[in-house]
Amino acid sequence: MECDRLVKRYLECGAFKGRGIAVFTSGGDSQGMNAAVRSCVRMAIYLGCKVYFIREGYQGMVDGGDNIVEAQWASVSGIIHKGGTVIGSARCMEFKERPGRLKAAKNLIKNGISNLVIIGGDGSLTGANLFRQEWSSLLDELSSK
Repeated sequence: MECDRLVKRYLECGAFKGRGIAVFTSGGDSQGMNAAVRSCVRMAIYLGCKVYFIREGYQGMVDGGDNIVEAQWASVSGIIHKGGTVIGSARCMEFKERPGRLKAAKNLIKNGISNLVIIGGDGSLTGANLFRQEWSSLLDELSSK
């Protein structure tokens, strides 16, 4: 019963009001990517998050600028039946090196993004895990500049 109550509290409308979350796809296109993007965006909006798309995967995170755009409920209407990924996907050699990850961290912080939803395969998740492991030191490095 305690577990049910905790789950219900986390799934209440507006439970995460104001939290910045970004959704991006990475690697090769595959079936279901648009459905996953849609469900993540709509659930995050329901929970009160400010949701962003990062266009072109890790490359968009490193490049920043117009690649990071706020998502709205209507942004993901009518995308489930489309193939590929409507927000683009690209491999990024720059992200494999620390200076690239430092740029990515700076772009996330600049946009108030503290959470990521990464839709991709093994390589995408390997990059995410490395980013997570380095996150504190990346922030330290950014704050010392």
